[in-house]
Amino acid sequence: MSHARAVRIDLARARTIVDRAIAHARSNDFPPMTVAVLDTAARLVAFAGEDGSSLLRERIARGKAHGALNMGVGSRGLAARAASDPAFVNSVVALADGDLVPAAGGVLVRDDDNNVIGAVGVSGSLPDDDEASQSTASPPRGCALTPSG
Repeated sequence: MSHARAVRIDLARARTIVDRAIAHARSNDFPPMTVAVLDTAARLVAFAGEDGSSLLRERIARGKAHGALNMGVGSRGLAARAASDPAFVNSVVALADGDLVPAAGGVLVRDDDNNVIGAVGVSGSLPDDDEASQSTASPPRGCALTPSG
């Protein structure tokens, strides 16, 4: 009997994503940022909260990443869905025990074979800036960051 091995983001690539997101934020003079990288089981693989990040930023960043993983789309897509169908998204947030933030800044991480291997959530600035901190930075080798799903 063969067992398929789950594909997950490794620590080296997760740290690279965090470092590049923070570097992008610093180069654009964004407020202090918080970045969380989760694997496909929603376990925290890498995290950084810059000095001065407000207290809820960690939970917001994780919630954006969890939302992307749970729904299979970037959190910008969840924000659009919340605008068009708030009752549905409110129900999903309740099912996720509040651990889903429908605002831009959460993206899926895919490998070269297009498998989802994790998700990244960023919080600290406006949602568009949060998303840009990860999606415009060059991803590590073997990864693609997909804001739209």
